[in-house]
Amino acid sequence: MREAYLLDPDLAKRLEEINRWVKNVKSGSLTAKKLVILFLLQIIEDAEVWLRFKSLPSQEEQQAALNGLNPALRYWYGDLFPKWLRGVDPKFYIWKQKMMAGEFIQEDENLLKLITNNIKNRGGYVVRRYIVDLSMTTDIIVSKGNEKPLCIQITSLADEYYQHKFDDWENVLRFWEIDRGLFVSFDPSSHDCINKIVNIALYNSDSLKIGTYLKFNL
Repeated sequence: MREAYLLDPDLAKRLEEINRWVKNVKSGSLTAKKLVILFLLQIIEDAEVWLRFKSLPSQEEQQAALNGLNPALRYWYGDLFPKWLRGVDPKFYIWKQKMMAGEFIQEDENLLKLITNNIKNRGGYVVRRYIVDLSMTTDIIVSKGNEKPLCIQITSLADEYYQHKFDDWENVLRFWEIDRGLFVSFDPSSHDCINKIVNIALYNSDSLKIGTYLKFNL
């Protein structure tokens, strides 16, 4: 924590906030909360990477270190993670409480794993983070080809909720200054839906124009 205060006070404040959230939970109760533990491990890893960047003596060296990452990770560490550290996150308090209470359920986890593996097998890059999912309404960050990362939300909601969730998703992306995004609604019973989602994700990661928030209904 001391290193964080010296190198990036915004990171230190976030870590303090997270520490206050978990410090009074008994260790046995905490270890039983799988998603809380996974989130803590993820934020610790990101904080360690971020501090390694910040400890480099010059901005040029920091940028060179970022440039050595794949484009999806570069977007996370070079853009979205620092935005989250210094910004006001209106959803953070809500989803922290839901996660601790066991009310947050990853219904599409298996689907997202299959999509992620498929994208990687085809030479693409994928980043998944709880912060991106719950605060920025983005399931995956995908990049391939021209190395332009794209934020993608995937949902199997019924049509009656489709437009409402799309509007909320676009508003959240604009709030975080995410300049393009893809919203995919699919029918789980549809034949070959995973391959279709992957094709759409990879194509649009290369071609979708800045300022475009595109929706697909498969």
